[in-house]
Amino acid sequence: MTMGIDYTKRPSQPAAPQQPPAQPYPPQQPPAQQYPPTQPYQQPPAQPYPPQQQPYPGQPPAQPYQQQPPAQAPVSLQKVTLTKSAPSVSLTKQGATTGQLRVNLNWTTGAKKGGFFKRAAGGVDLDLACLWEFTDGSKGIVQALGNSFQAPRQGQPIIYLDGDDRSGSAAGGENMYIDLAATQNIRRILIFAYIYEGAPNWAAANGVVTVFPSSGPQIEVFLDESDQSALSCAIALIENRGGELVINREVRYIRGAQDKVDEAYNWGLNWKAGRK
Repeated sequence: MTMGIDYTKRPSQPAAPQQPPAQPYPPQQPPAQQYPPTQPYQQPPAQPYPPQQQPYPGQPPAQPYQQQPPAQAPVSLQKVTLTKSAPSVSLTKQGATTGQLRVNLNWTTGAKKGGFFKRAAGGVDLDLACLWEFTDGSKGIVQALGNSFQAPRQGQPIIYLDGDDRSGSAAGGENMYIDLAATQNIRRILIFAYIYEGAPNWAAANGVVTVFPSSGPQIEVFLDESDQSALSCAIALIENRGGELVINREVRYIRGAQDKVDEAYNWGLNWKAGRK
């Protein structure tokens, strides 16, 4: 038996591939990604002005701004004025116990014309003087009256007066010098002024005594009080207090001449009348 081909039978067709199910239109979008809920806006706290800077490594932190106090007037180191509330100054503590200590007296009668120190008619003649006492017990007075211009009277003077301004016209006034190299010999020195001629008129005289140490500030004592019945005014007392030399303001008006000044301070000198 021969084998032939049966043309009536067709070979079987392969199965069609299965199609995916149709997607709905429009295509569904994936659900939106959920973000954290929105927070309400908060304004950051205000920073102090000026802003604080972060210090560099090794730099000290900045200090907060502080209002500066008002500037104070500089204290003058050229003059010290002795007053009732501050009557004393130590020359020793100021390092001013060497050289010559100059004591100057100046005054005016209030006349504006002819210069500050020009005496007007009817003016006064003020004399600078001092009572002195040394550690050896000796004592006396330095003044133009009686030509007692120095102390001690013989030898090298510890105190001397450079002259007598009789007219009141000397621009330098009257000057007394104290040798501070002899501080150990000084017990006390009372600087005073008295009216040699003219009616007492301390208020118009505007007297001032200025002490000039060889170093340190000048020391002023103003004759800013007055007693029109007084002939003399004790101005300043220089004392050796255990080696410390101290100047004390007195400005004590005394109704009388040199003997009454002596009596007021218990100096113990014997007095007699004298003239220049």
